[in-house]
Amino acid sequence: MARAHRAKRRPMSEINVVPYIDVMLVLLVIFMVTAPLLYQGVDVDLPQADAEPLSQDEQDPIIVTVNRDGDLMVSIGTDPDEPVSADEVTDLVSRVMRNNPGTPVLVRGDEQVRYGLVLDTMAMLQRAGVPQVGLMTRPPSDDG
Repeated sequence: MARAHRAKRRPMSEINVVPYIDVMLVLLVIFMVTAPLLYQGVDVDLPQADAEPLSQDEQDPIIVTVNRDGDLMVSIGTDPDEPVSADEVTDLVSRVMRNNPGTPVLVRGDEQVRYGLVLDTMAMLQRAGVPQVGLMTRPPSDDG
C-alpha cells in the first residue's frame, strides 16, 4: 500500500546554474590575485660601481644570481627565478659553454650577501669551464 516516493524529474531547461557561476567567480578572483605574483623577478639589490656597460652586439649572457638568502638562480633552464643547487648551476653552465664557448657569464650578487659566497659562485663557474666571469652592478646614483 505504501508507494515508493519518486522524485520529480526536472526538465533540462530548469538546471540551477547559480552554484556554477559562484565557483567561476571565485576562480576568477583567485587567478586575478595570483597572476601578477607569477611575473615578478628575483629581488636583488646590486652594489653601485662606476663600470662600463656591456656592448649590445654581444650575445645574451648567462646570469647567475645570488640573492640575499644565498640562493642561486640561473637565467637558463625552465624557471630563471627558481632557486637551484650549485650542482645544477655547474651542469647547466658547463653544457652551454661546451656548445657555445663564447657565451659571457655574469654574477648578479645582492649587496647584502656575504662576499665569500659570491667568490665561491665565481670559482664554481670557472670550474664549469667559464674562462671569464663578470660582476653585475648598478650605476652610482647622482645624489652622491
